[in-house]
Amino acid sequence: MPVPGINLTVLIGKSSPSPAPKFLVEEIDSVEVTQSDDGSSGFQILFRAGRAGNKDLEDYRMIKNPLLQVFNRVILIVTVGAKPQVLMDGVITNQQFSPSLRPGDSTFTITGEDISIMMDLEEKSQSYVAQDEATIARVILAKYAKYGVKPEVIDPPLKDRPTRNNWIPLQSNMTDFKYLQKIGERYGFVFHVTPGPVSGTSTAYWGPPKQKAQPQNPLTVNMSSFTNVESINLQNNGLSATVLKGKVQDRKTNKIQQVSKLRSDRRRLASKPALTSQSARRSKQFSQTGVNTAEANAYAQGIVDSSVDDVVTITGEIDIVRYGTPLVLRRLVTLRGVGTTYDGLYYVKNVTHKLKQGSYKQDFTITREGLGSTI
Repeated sequence: MPVPGINLTVLIGKSSPSPAPKFLVEEIDSVEVTQSDDGSSGFQILFRAGRAGNKDLEDYRMIKNPLLQVFNRVILIVTVGAKPQVLMDGVITNQQFSPSLRPGDSTFTITGEDISIMMDLEEKSQSYVAQDEATIARVILAKYAKYGVKPEVIDPPLKDRPTRNNWIPLQSNMTDFKYLQKIGERYGFVFHVTPGPVSGTSTAYWGPPKQKAQPQNPLTVNMSSFTNVESINLQNNGLSATVLKGKVQDRKTNKIQQVSKLRSDRRRLASKPALTSQSARRSKQFSQTGVNTAEANAYAQGIVDSSVDDVVTITGEIDIVRYGTPLVLRRLVTLRGVGTTYDGLYYVKNVTHKLKQGSYKQDFTITREGLGSTI
């Protein structure tokens, strides 16, 4: 129980985790969970590792405990008020032991990644004859149902099922995780694994970036008793936005056509988006083979969309007691109190949950494509 009204539940085990024993929970000093928009998420649990009694004569019991061995599964659930949220469903990948000469100061730390790490362990060479990208994603994700992975695959707007005589999609010396990301880039799609919504399951999403319309509780700065942000830093990166120009030979018609993408279609959260034909300062040449013009434009659009993700980047820290609920990754949030240039809607790109006895704080990174507010 880090703070009144907030409860942390720890499940641990091999394939089907169960509630951690009381003595293990009592030795937890701190818990950190880092959730990222563009990769796997991770966790770290620090235990106090003292020695007491006959059972600790030969070795520290934390080190010998079979529950804390690498590749065991860990599920972390935080309950704020009466609303539970699965913060992590992952596996232990690293142990760190720090013995101390002073009694009570020794620590034992386990570190791990979310369940997507199981998709990123083995490089494979695999062909997918007559299968489009969405079908390939479903085939790959079906192999991870034993870890509670529930696939959510969105069909792309341009469905191109290759024939045996046309071209054969090939996963060449790539892990399943990396390959799912690669085949999504063709349409500006993303792939990520999110723990929950219920304990023991994770949602594997392959599709276009999505945003829920309803923003979360506002992040508030310098507004007296409404203030809930403890620290904040704002950056505007003028070199992030990119335009894309080039030519492609349509594989169906053999005609050479122009590919030009000057503006992002992704978020529209800023009233002054950074990417326009007049203001963009970074230009890249488009080069792609084996596609038709429509597919080339979709691929180019994905590159341009990704380039504006971090034009405006804001980092900070909140206290969950004041904020009221954990800030949720990949959703919108409103920032207020920092002036009209930076106030407005943002996309939550990264969050780090930091729990200790009597404290629950959260670091955050939020982004958008330009300055000014649309609301």
